[in-house]
Amino acid sequence: MADLAEEEMDNPTFRSDTVLSDVHLHCPSKRHLMVRLNAVGQPVFLSYFKLLWSTEDLASGKHVREITTGREQQSRSGDELCDQDRSNVKEGELNSEGVEALLDDDGDLEVVRRPRGASDLQAEDLLRDIVCPVILMKGKEDAFEDEEQECTCSDVVKIEHTMATPLEDVGKQVWRAAFLLADHILFQRDTFRGCSVLELGGGTGITSIIMGTVAKRVYCTDVGDDLLAMCEQNVALNKHLMEPGGGEIKVKELDWLKDEFCTDPEAPYSWSEEEIADLLDHCSVIMAADVFYDDDLTDALFRTLYRITHNLRNSCTVYLALEKRLNFTLRHMDITCEAYSHFRNTLTDLENLQDGKMKYTVEHIKPDFCQFLVYERIEQLELWKIMAEHLT
Repeated sequence: MADLAEEEMDNPTFRSDTVLSDVHLHCPSKRHLMVRLNAVGQPVFLSYFKLLWSTEDLASGKHVREITTGREQQSRSGDELCDQDRSNVKEGELNSEGVEALLDDDGDLEVVRRPRGASDLQAEDLLRDIVCPVILMKGKEDAFEDEEQECTCSDVVKIEHTMATPLEDVGKQVWRAAFLLADHILFQRDTFRGCSVLELGGGTGITSIIMGTVAKRVYCTDVGDDLLAMCEQNVALNKHLMEPGGGEIKVKELDWLKDEFCTDPEAPYSWSEEEIADLLDHCSVIMAADVFYDDDLTDALFRTLYRITHNLRNSCTVYLALEKRLNFTLRHMDITCEAYSHFRNTLTDLENLQDGKMKYTVEHIKPDFCQFLVYERIEQLELWKIMAEHLT
């Protein structure tokens, strides 16, 4: 069996019918360290996701103001240069000699362009390129020594994940909407400071880990012992990020297809009665990222959302992040986004719900806040906020 495992490590294969997250395709020639095979024989990789500002800078509260001011100054200086160049050629003075003065040796018009600012260069860096990932096999940990030296403890999130999984295992990958939600958490960190939080469909745990840097306690939930073990490992890898704020993350099983919490003492990620009571008494934030890709699971999530918010002692705020994925369908003979359409319809049904017990107010959050993690913030990414209030 060991020989078979080593053979799999030496010759990883990706099937054509599996799903691969665009996050893994973003960085060309990115090195991925294969660290092990999981319980079902899938290769597990370790990736470093760099924060644009360290957690120490985030705690100071100066990063957003400084970076914004710097970009505004660069933009203004570039515009001023353009205005100065334009002023050299006043209206009405462009006679034939004036036009000739603007031509180069070949007779082409020389166009004065505004110098590119830092934001322009950053946007250029985020453009896609040819993807040639380099897979490092087990035992090549020393190949990451240089990268580890460049990254301080406070500006890198280490995540174990899989790549190219079947649809049922997509939670083992990292998805862009998780980064969008993480950005919002870091941008509004004072809003979440000291909160008790529940994440539904936490997957690899990256959003819960970011939330754990500011929140008091985070219950990161999903299903499947193998996935939850990976999530727990990621929490351990990033414990240093949460220690300054005293945050705690508990990895638990929560199946949307079941009406009750798992309390089986034999199950590795079950809930104790004390933990359930703590969640229901203190939870004020619920979040989920990139879990709306199957209509049945979307229905199950909203049922779970209603059940939990109804049983909470206090009102809470729900944050839902997702990516609209466009596909051509033969049924419509057009490019559609059926999973997103079903999500929006279900969201509208929740907002219009009149049961005399709960009131849900839905708000779309424009994703124009600062970006703290390196990823493609494409226009298909969306963030929704739901206020869940008790009527009685």
